[in-house]
Amino acid sequence: MGMLRQAGVAVLLGGCLLGAGCSSGGFKTGSSAPTTPAAVTVTVGGSVSTRLGSTTQFAATVANTTNTAVTWQVNGVTGGGAATGTISTGGLFTAPVAIPSGGTVSVTAVSQVSSSVSGSLTEAIWNPVPVLTSAAATQTGPSTNYVLDVLGSSFVQGAAIQVGGSSVTTTYVSASELQATVPVTAGTASVAVDVMNPAPGPSTSVTSNVVITVAKVTVTAAARLLDQATFGPTLTDIQHVQSVGLDGYLTEQFGTAATLIPDIASPPPAYCANAPKPCEESEWWRVAITGNDQLRQRVAMALSEMFVVSSNSDTPYEIIPYNNLLATDAFGNFLTIMKDVTLSTAMGSYLNMMNSGKPADGQIANENYPRELMQLFTIGLNELNQDGTLQLDGSGNPIPTYTEAQVQAFARAYTGWTMSGAGGVAPTKFPTNSAAFDYPMQAVQAYHDTTAKTLLNGTTLAAGQTAQSDLQGALANIFAHANVGPFVCRQLIQHLVASNPSPAYVGRVAAVFANNGSGVRGDMKAVVRAILLDTEARAGDTDATQDGGHLREPILYMTNVTRALGYVNTDPQGNYSTLGNYSGALGQRPYESASVFNFFPPEYVIPGTGVNAPEFGIENTASATLRLTLANSLVYNSISGFSTTNLAATSALGMMASNPGNLVDALGTMFMHGQMPTNMRTAIVNHISTLTDMAQRVRVATYLVITSTQYKILH
Repeated sequence: MGMLRQAGVAVLLGGCLLGAGCSSGGFKTGSSAPTTPAAVTVTVGGSVSTRLGSTTQFAATVANTTNTAVTWQVNGVTGGGAATGTISTGGLFTAPVAIPSGGTVSVTAVSQVSSSVSGSLTEAIWNPVPVLTSAAATQTGPSTNYVLDVLGSSFVQGAAIQVGGSSVTTTYVSASELQATVPVTAGTASVAVDVMNPAPGPSTSVTSNVVITVAKVTVTAAARLLDQATFGPTLTDIQHVQSVGLDGYLTEQFGTAATLIPDIASPPPAYCANAPKPCEESEWWRVAITGNDQLRQRVAMALSEMFVVSSNSDTPYEIIPYNNLLATDAFGNFLTIMKDVTLSTAMGSYLNMMNSGKPADGQIANENYPRELMQLFTIGLNELNQDGTLQLDGSGNPIPTYTEAQVQAFARAYTGWTMSGAGGVAPTKFPTNSAAFDYPMQAVQAYHDTTAKTLLNGTTLAAGQTAQSDLQGALANIFAHANVGPFVCRQLIQHLVASNPSPAYVGRVAAVFANNGSGVRGDMKAVVRAILLDTEARAGDTDATQDGGHLREPILYMTNVTRALGYVNTDPQGNYSTLGNYSGALGQRPYESASVFNFFPPEYVIPGTGVNAPEFGIENTASATLRLTLANSLVYNSISGFSTTNLAATSALGMMASNPGNLVDALGTMFMHGQMPTNMRTAIVNHISTLTDMAQRVRVATYLVITSTQYKILH
């Protein structure tokens, strides 16, 4: 290798820098070794927290390599997943829908140059920031109690409504609705309302001001509540509700003892023609029309149309104790209702659980009661969402709630029960064939199936249990099913308030069924209060154009008119059973359903409309005409054994007859909550003004009101 030097510059020849210590044999190194290339590193940058429903953009800094591409992972999974959140190839992280275990996830960028090189960042997942879009207040008491209904989005369990900066006890309805009951003093108040989501990442919404004016309960509000909660408003009761408030009235009724029907003598009294059925029905009408516990009896009637028994099969001696237990349990717990109904002689006889013994090998126990308890009384045929809408599988089909094998398992769980011995003593044989109708059924263990039974949701009743333990376990298994709240609450709403409640209404009441605010499931008092004071139930108090309500079923039509017009029993022996002859002509009399499916099924839809309206299941051209005939009998005092003075010349209505407008307004208060449409009022006033006979004027005005479509539908 030669060396050249030009102008004092060393020239590199053959890899050796001339003049720089090359040896003749090759290269000569300097005093230190060559530098090792720096290791590749990855650093992740971005926010250290992400709220549910939000995204965060992460960036990866890759050093010491020209290839800066990375692969993104969440908790070690490329692209992440539903439970931890997902991340795009560009590093955009989308939080999961719920807080993950531990409240954090690890976001990692892995170098594509070397999979062993990565950088990570621990990301906290926080609750979202609540968004408040509106807040409204509905009065529930005479002057102080209001329900705040707050609407918005991104509400989570544990979210609290804040009034004036202070948290109040809050009911979580859904991610878009919260409710709270707050006291407001007399006068007008502007209330500052916001919502605070809890940790992790507690945050508060913007504030909304709600203006509340405290005023006396209106005639309309009082009358509407009574129409929903009793067998019919009276002027006296309307005035009372105005004075104590809606919530105050409900509290009074919750504290009123049950009016119980006495047992029928054997043989029955002469006025029953020595037949027990007219006596049983007479007592039912008496309590419905005159009882002080109106709300309790009205709820009991609703329950009787859900847990159906019928005097077409049962004896009146069984129907009376059954009605009494429904009245007694109406404000208790739904699980208690389930148990008491199950062990009643009326239900035991009607659906064949009584004397259902353990089956022989290869046979099955009687399935009638266990099937109807699930299908009709508690959970229904298909899985439901909390708001009563159907859950669907991946193919869009309903999901059955139970199988035939589970029906058979429940049937075996309910074996071994028979009527108590005389006086309620424990039975010693099976069946007893006693007449202990006032006592619950009791078990004879030898007739109970003791094999293991697999029920709903994989629950198993162990082998070798007693009839009592199996019954308790089976009922608890059904009671815990998520369908019970929406299935039962929707039917109660249909009977008391509206045939076709919105899913949101059902969802709010079902939430109360699941938890009354104190951790109790199935509190009927809380459920009834929630139904009657819900914003959807009360919307018509201030807006007569609201849709909703339901057709007055024949029994309620009869009780409403007789109570409003002050009908009294003129039968010397107090027989009320003749009222059933009039309601029966319209397709309904107490405890006389043709089948376990009630007089009308809750899912009945008016043909050609798509409108769910159960009571229309027994409405047809014949019944519509007969209702006109009944109205004529009512206004002419032609109801056998009953009469009213309210249509007489000396009555309050009679004395108003000289002023047609006042007369029609009074009828509008009694029958239409003071919300008679203006055109209807004008038409009736103009017509009756042509009548010179004052008694006839009252009769015609009353007839036109109680036969109107506006009255037939309880709005």
